[in-house]
Amino acid sequence: MGQGEHYFSADPGTPQRPRRITVRLAAREVEVDTGSGVFSAGRLDPGTAVLLRQVPPPPAGGDLLDLGCGWGPLALAMSLEAPRARVWAVDANSRALELTRANADRLGLTGIHVCPPDEVPEDVRFAAIRSNPPIRVGKAELHALLRHWLPRLTPVGTAHLVVQRNLGADSLHRWLAADLDPDLTVRRAGSAKGYRVLEITRTER
Repeated sequence: MGQGEHYFSADPGTPQRPRRITVRLAAREVEVDTGSGVFSAGRLDPGTAVLLRQVPPPPAGGDLLDLGCGWGPLALAMSLEAPRARVWAVDANSRALELTRANADRLGLTGIHVCPPDEVPEDVRFAAIRSNPPIRVGKAELHALLRHWLPRLTPVGTAHLVVQRNLGADSLHRWLAADLDPDLTVRRAGSAKGYRVLEITRTER
């Protein structure tokens, strides 16, 4: 399977080829398990690395969301930095959920709740959302995904998305600015190595 083609499938059809890699998360070197059939199986994705470097520390408590968690780097980093928070690691890909769950167990991170999207209770609101969103699912699905989750920020919550410039970061920025709920605003919070970091906040802030 070529990276980016079917990592968003619910049940990847490729054989499971597990790998253990060392990555830097929350200023720590940690060993994690990855495998075929998930996003960026062999390394920490460069866009995710940009996001981790450019976002502020997550809130110490409350509900935090890693949307499209893959093998879990954003969820793991948030839980390492905010062990008292409840971190939701959400992905449609069952193999990604298995890997994130295993990595959370390996690192002793009991605050991570790993589940498919429809198992997150509707009344949960997020103090932070972080995502390297699945651009390759197509514009309609991507927009539906963001319309569903971004309005679930708390009144003081913040979302950060990282998108490759050549894969439509600036057009996504324009769409978010035009289409988000009126009380949500978007700005470019950073840019590095061909990636944009977009920040979404509530205007009440």
